[in-house]
Amino acid sequence: MPFLIDGHNVIAALRDIDLDDPDDEAKLVMKLRAWSSRVQRKAIVVFDGGLPGGFSRTMSTADIGVVFAARYHTNADRIIDERLRNLPDAPNWTVVSSDHEVLDRARAKGARTVTAQEFAAALERSPAQDKPKPDAISAAEVDDWLQIFQEPEPGPEPEPHPTPLPPPATSPPSVAA
Repeated sequence: MPFLIDGHNVIAALRDIDLDDPDDEAKLVMKLRAWSSRVQRKAIVVFDGGLPGGFSRTMSTADIGVVFAARYHTNADRIIDERLRNLPDAPNWTVVSSDHEVLDRARAKGARTVTAQEFAAALERSPAQDKPKPDAISAAEVDDWLQIFQEPEPGPEPEPHPTPLPPPATSPPSVAA
């Protein structure tokens, strides 16, 4: 299930990226790449105020598409609405935004929705937090591992190798006068 994300809404919800940072979009894209590889999802992130706007070939990857809304002509909310309207499989998408109207329109198209705050919390979770570790190993699991990694049968003791003798001492060559 791919995601359609309002990038600046997510940045505003993150604790470690500030909207005033000139590299805020690049930092979010890096977080999205890590998230995408961890959860095996694709996403399109839309940012407001790009010059000239449009798809960013330099920031996009196969899994994360980056789109900038053209400054003074449109905005991320409008681009998300247009893309959602043109998707033949909108119910397979999840829209991420802080804008309740955008989320309402997405639900009306059948898309799933997540608030930017909920999505930011998922981005901030470490990969280890996604997979709970068991408190203990069961006896059956120990038996399974012991069958796979069996102790070798004790065999005959190997014969000790003789210790090599040091080379014989040689006298220094004589010097002819």
